[in-house]
Amino acid sequence: MRKLKPHNRTRAQESTSAIERLYITMRHLFNRGFYKPMGVSGETLRESLLTLRPEIYGSISEDKIELQGLLYVIDRLPTGIEECRFINLTSDEGYKNSHFKTIIPSKRRRNCYRIDEEQMNIEVTRGRSEIYDVLTHLTFLYVESHKIMKHIMIDEKGKVIRDWKKLEQAIQKKDELTKEEKEIALTHTANFLGRTFEEVNDVYPQFATKEDPHRFLNIIYYLGKLALDEVVNNNKRIITFSPVLRERLGHHIHGEKWALKIKQALEDNDLLQRPLHIISANMHSVMNTLYANSALTSEAKKKQPLQLFESLSNPANGKLRDKVTKTALKNGMTFIDDDSGANIDVQVFDSDKFPKLLYNAKEVETKDKPVIIVMDYAFGEQAYETMDELLKPFEDSTNNSHFLNVASVSIMGKAGILEGGKGDIMIPSAHVFEGTADNYPFDNQLNISDFKEEDVNVCTGAMITVLGTSLQNRDVLRFFHESTWNVIGLEMEGAHYQKAIQAAAKIRGSISSKVQVRYAYYASDNPLETGSTLASGGLGTSGVKPTYLITEKIIKQILDQ
Repeated sequence: MRKLKPHNRTRAQESTSAIERLYITMRHLFNRGFYKPMGVSGETLRESLLTLRPEIYGSISEDKIELQGLLYVIDRLPTGIEECRFINLTSDEGYKNSHFKTIIPSKRRRNCYRIDEEQMNIEVTRGRSEIYDVLTHLTFLYVESHKIMKHIMIDEKGKVIRDWKKLEQAIQKKDELTKEEKEIALTHTANFLGRTFEEVNDVYPQFATKEDPHRFLNIIYYLGKLALDEVVNNNKRIITFSPVLRERLGHHIHGEKWALKIKQALEDNDLLQRPLHIISANMHSVMNTLYANSALTSEAKKKQPLQLFESLSNPANGKLRDKVTKTALKNGMTFIDDDSGANIDVQVFDSDKFPKLLYNAKEVETKDKPVIIVMDYAFGEQAYETMDELLKPFEDSTNNSHFLNVASVSIMGKAGILEGGKGDIMIPSAHVFEGTADNYPFDNQLNISDFKEEDVNVCTGAMITVLGTSLQNRDVLRFFHESTWNVIGLEMEGAHYQKAIQAAAKIRGSISSKVQVRYAYYASDNPLETGSTLASGGLGTSGVKPTYLITEKIIKQILDQ
């Protein structure tokens, strides 16, 4: 009888187990209602994150402080969170109508409120994925803070090194720091961070804001200060979940309100019975593709379309963007500002009002002319909530149900690529949900041949819908890429969107079973390449070309139907 080989767990298997433990633990802590991230209750989260060692968090498991990972996290958390000992995750509970100032992180659409010196409230209106996102970022932040504490503390009574005292003096200085004082403070800070002066000096301006040019020093100081307070005085940082959030989560409270407003707008504009084409995309590419040439005639004569779109993507060209928006609003676009808490704005385009010179659409009767609904990006599991609610029949004021004539659903987004580089395009043939064997194959109306004449790299295969992009490491991703799953990239919403579409089309009968689907992603990063992760920086203008190429193909298919 043949002996079985002893089974040694691979790094990919260890990492997969760590991801599972993270999510099980986070759901348990959410149900519990509170926990201390650096106490016993937060131990499993910390250990799992250190086992996983996600690429986005760089050197989290090493002694030195991770600077790029810290920048990535700080951009997605509210300003001042490093100063707060109490973090309270809430639902939309009316704070926007209070005297509290709304704080929105620069790289995440979420409303946060500084309640007092010690407490920060973070509104969670986008489902469990948002909770996972916040908790993993906070866990990283606190792990880093304790690394700082270990580097600066001399004894158990709280005596600290000279470098820390010098940083404290700089922080407490009321006047603006001179260049010399800043560099002195950075020298001392670099010493206990385990980084070179050059490294901290390079990252320093990336943390800066107009209000606080020395924000980097402030963040390092308060992370270390609160970690010291935890160890010396046992004043633990605490994360709580409000009772209202725990009661509402999973009940589509925000998604239902969001979808109802869209359907009401369609009814008000007599568009409810027209062929509807839903696109999940950003708030500029469809509008610019349709209207930029007619709105910016003089610029369009001087520039190629791609150059024009690059100009519109430049933050400095606000006046150009305003001209396009005004033209769009006069020629068939309706903007629906979201007030549901879902944080997903919507544009509705009525092709019957497009001027002929605007876009060469097929001549058909008004009742058959397409209506394009562009919804801003959802976040993780929120994709299921919003799409599920949007595809449901509309019940009017007289309680009559109206089934929506949904002709197609197109999903365009950015994703991590596993066989290419930034700016490449991925055309998926299926979505596989991470941590399960759940898979969603579909007939994608977009294919490689649509891009054969374009100067862009395109690949096709399965996409993995991950529980959180910030939790992936090379070992897990290499397994997905090199195994028979044939995964070409990773993102957070695809399986959730397709689950809602399939349920509406094939089970619930809310929309036609012949609904067309289109999925295309452009690569924001390659997490298998050193220096190409999300923490290494954004796409810049390299994302403009694939974004508008995909948009062009989607619109052409819609208007040519």
